Amino acid sequence: MRVPRPPTAWVATLSTSWRGSAREAILGELKRVILDGAAGPGLPIPVDEVAAHYQVSRIPVREALMILVGEGLVEHRARAGYIVATLTPGELREFYLVREALEAAALAAAVRRATDADDELVSAAHLATSAAIQAGDSRGHHRESRRFHLALINAGGMPRLAHMFEAAWNMTEPARPMDHVSREAVAVLNEDHERMLAAFRARDTNALLEISRLHHSRLQNFALDLPEH
Repeated sequence: MRVPRPPTAWVATLSTSWRGSAREAILGELKRVILDGAAGPGLPIPVDEVAAHYQVSRIPVREALMILVGEGLVEHRARAGYIVATLTPGELREFYLVREALEAAALAAAVRRATDADDELVSAAHLATSAAIQAGDSRGHHRESRRFHLALINAGGMPRLAHMFEAAWNMTEPARPMDHVSREAVAVLNEDHERMLAAFRARDTNALLEISRLHHSRLQNFALDLPEH
């Protein structure tokens, strides 16, 4: 007699309350758990369990997964099925290079167009990042650091560029890179944020671009030291 396997813990956390189509709901929830670190790199995504959780057929689950494959968050392997995407340190470094280029393109415009409201958004994100680091909250650290950089870029008023930046950032999130660097390194990166915030509020484009360049250089170097998944 075949013994049923226990349900996958993170599948039970997927919200089944939604508006719109089942595919959209499943897509949003799968993306959430991947970006939040609840489903780590290489983890299998059980199509049947997700379908049963939502009381739907496999079709909307597979449709959602194929969108995530296109976004680089999920991989489909012939024998393993769908898994959360994995990145080598070299691939992670490439994405940091992409993020650096996109951020540099946006920051000059961000300084020119920034308002007091933008200052508040960037400041709030930095405070939240610092609080998460102090509390040892890895998920909060990743989430709020992402919010900090997006707040800077969104101030530039270029939504297509911001979308590309966010997509590149999302593809690095399953790797949870800050989980693998020292507390000292995390502190240095957060000090970069502090300096970026000061330059942004001072509307000093040159200083902001230089600090951003240094920040991304550190990230690229850290990526080379990360373990293989």
